[in-house]
Amino acid sequence: MSINSFGHLFRVTTWGESHGPALGATVDGCPPGVPIDAATIQHWLDRRKPGQNKYTTQRREADGVKILSGTFEGVTTGTPVQLMIENTDQRSKDYSEIAEKFRPGHADITYWQKYGIRDYRGGGRSSARETAARVAAGGLAREAIRTLAPEIRINGYMVRMGEHEIDRDRFDWDEIERNPFWTPDPTAAETWADYLDGLRKSGSSVGAIIEVTARGVPAGLGAPVYGKLDTDLATAMMSINAVKGVEVGEGMSAAMLTGEANADEIFMGENGPEFSSNHAGGILGGISTGQDIVVRFAVKPTSSILTPRRTITKSGEETEIVTKGRHDPCVGIRAVPVGEAMMACVILDHMLLHRGQVGANRGMIG
Repeated sequence: MSINSFGHLFRVTTWGESHGPALGATVDGCPPGVPIDAATIQHWLDRRKPGQNKYTTQRREADGVKILSGTFEGVTTGTPVQLMIENTDQRSKDYSEIAEKFRPGHADITYWQKYGIRDYRGGGRSSARETAARVAAGGLAREAIRTLAPEIRINGYMVRMGEHEIDRDRFDWDEIERNPFWTPDPTAAETWADYLDGLRKSGSSVGAIIEVTARGVPAGLGAPVYGKLDTDLATAMMSINAVKGVEVGEGMSAAMLTGEANADEIFMGENGPEFSSNHAGGILGGISTGQDIVVRFAVKPTSSILTPRRTITKSGEETEIVTKGRHDPCVGIRAVPVGEAMMACVILDHMLLHRGQVGANRGMIG
């Protein structure tokens, strides 16, 4: 299976399966001299790990990360950093009944059609368990960003669960860490708790929309045409398991605006250009403007549900399937730290590309 890597200069290759002995990431291109240890990366993995509350899968994984290479005396050396996370709570027997059946909405059928091989134990590489490796790599990227540009802050949060969305008038950055849904709206968190609890008990699931914002990103990251910052961000977010749509800034809603309404007017401020709004999501022509980078992605409902669904077997026989095991009723919850990790990896990658091509911004204003 090819194409397990992403990034240009900061390049991440993930490896391993959901029910294998371990999974992880090999990170090449991290600058030398970045302070890092396992505990720092573990902080970010702890935000994604399963079994933390009743709203996520009850698979109990410590997600303990080990750094096998690429560091010396507490800093990166510039050589490949190998990160490993052992699997400790697999229950492959939970999937034995579906070994010959394809789960509707899951990658089972396409993996079989393409490769003629299918790891039915939790989905193998198609499992969201793979995202633990991304979060580990993202933890390293965050520390590199902290070293190079400490003013950059990356935050993800849920803005919609099923039919329920947040009220942006109640948006509170501090609230994000206070509730199990990573939402900035405390009222929405209360509503979602009852809503998701009902779905969980019924054995069903629901989708969500996640927004990731990078604040303090300097102007100039990205390149025209094929090296656009928003192109790489869209690719990164779209590669996350269960993601079915990505938008930057106003996104799809821009199609409903007039030119006057959509244009972010520009003024001269004390410290340089300022904008009246941020419909562009902090990116123009593929290059960052200095405003907040805003990306949203839609996560579909978890495919593994207890409601019987019609399907077929590998031999083509029609049948029904009920997916047992331990699954997230809303996979969007644990997608929040994954989205943050992908944002961090892409931002760092483009910081390194920018530094390599032009060094510092060349066009001065004022």
